[in-house]
Parts: sequence; structure tokens; C-alpha cells
Amino acid sequence: MEIVVQVKLIPEADQAAALSGTVHTVNEAANWVSSVALERGVPREYELRKHTYAELRSWGLGAQAAQHVIKKVRDAYTALNANVKAGHLGKPGSKGGRKAETKPIVFRPEAAQPYDDRCLSWQYDTQTVSIWTTAGRLKNVRFACSAGALKTLREHRQGESDLIEGDGVFYLYATCEVPEAEQYEPNGFIGVDLGVVNIATTSTGYKAAGRGLNRHRKRQLDLRRKLQRKGTKSAKRLLK
Repeated sequence: MEIVVQVKLIPEADQAAALSGTVHTVNEAANWVSSVALERGVPREYELRKHTYAELRSWGLGAQAAQHVIKKVRDAYTALNANVKAGHLGKPGSKGGRKAETKPIVFRPEAAQPYDDRCLSWQYDTQTVSIWTTAGRLKNVRFACSAGALKTLREHRQGESDLIEGDGVFYLYATCEVPEAEQYEPNGFIGVDLGVVNIATTSTGYKAAGRGLNRHRKRQLDLRRKLQRKGTKSAKRLLK
């Protein structure tokens, strides 16, 4: 079973500048690849790579980063086509569907960028990462997460991680493959009836009332009887 673990990066000022520049550059590159993809009829990933890879490398993107940008764009168009076919953007031939198919997909400047183990490595003992950027490889970038998240990363992290920037804060979303939890099979069932006199009564005959609640009810009942016996105007007001 795949789960995603989020960690917060705590970069130094120069590291933060490099990370921000990288995120913006790869998404600007993705927008250019997106326009090429639409212009050429959204070819397969291999065909799209032939038309864009060399140009992306000239932008300062590493080999893996360039391929991830191309794959990100192709995956976005695959998802778009699936939504159009499923009618999520309107009926076939509708204005919404035509508009989506005739305009290039646009990526936000801070949209997620995938990383694999060739451009991102984790050091769990020191809670740091080494990550590729357009300014070069950054080493010893600190990250923070819970003890449970760190344990999951150490034992189950596999595949790609996404770098995301939000309001000047950087996060890594790591994919972890954890084993499926054992399914619990009940060996019987029990019915529960909720009531007023008894808070709960089960089908086995057990009655849950609560010692404190029973004492409170007895005190209230005794007080009501005393007031009824007294019969004064003030007592009657309290009984209302």
C-alpha cells in the first residue's frame, strides 16, 4: 500500500534561494514543453522528448530533471484527456471540453517537481537531504518531521519524491510502500440500544447506566419529592 510522508525542509538562506529558483525554472520549462506538446498533437513521451530534451538541457536542467519535466507534462495531458472522455469537463463537444483541449496546460510557478534517487538522497540519521538544483547539488539541507514519519521513511520509502514550495516554505512529499494491515474478522456481533433510563443496553442483556449518573438521578428524584411535599409557591416554581 502506498502512502505519502511529508517533511518540511529547513534550508539556509542561500539554499532556499537555490530551491526557489529551481522550482520556478522547472515549471517555466514545463509550460514551454506543454505548448510544444499541444502544437504537435500531444505526442507520446518518447516523441515529446525528441522535440524538447535538448532545449531543456540548455536551460540548465540536469538529465533526470529534464526527463521528469517532460513526463510531468505528458502525465498532465493524459489526465486531461481522461477527464474529457469521462465527461468531467462537460458533455462531448461542450465549450468546457473544447477549451481544455485547445489551450496548453499551465503549471503554477510553485507546482510540484518530481525527484528520483538519482537527484535526491536522504540521510536519516542527520535528518538531511542532498538535492539537485539549477544552482548545483545542495548537500546537508535539513528537514523536520515527526518520529513516526522518520521511521516510515527509513523503513519504507520507495520511488519518487515531490518538491513543493508554498509561501516561501519548502516540503518534500515522499512515497512509501508499507505492507497492508491485517484484516480483522469479527467472530460475532452485538446490538446496542441507546435509551434514557439506561444509557445503553446490549443484546446480551448488559445495562450501562453509570454509578455517577444513577446517584445524580436519585438526588434529583429525592429533591423533587421534598419540593412536592412542601407545596409552597417557591417550591412549585422550582418544580417547573
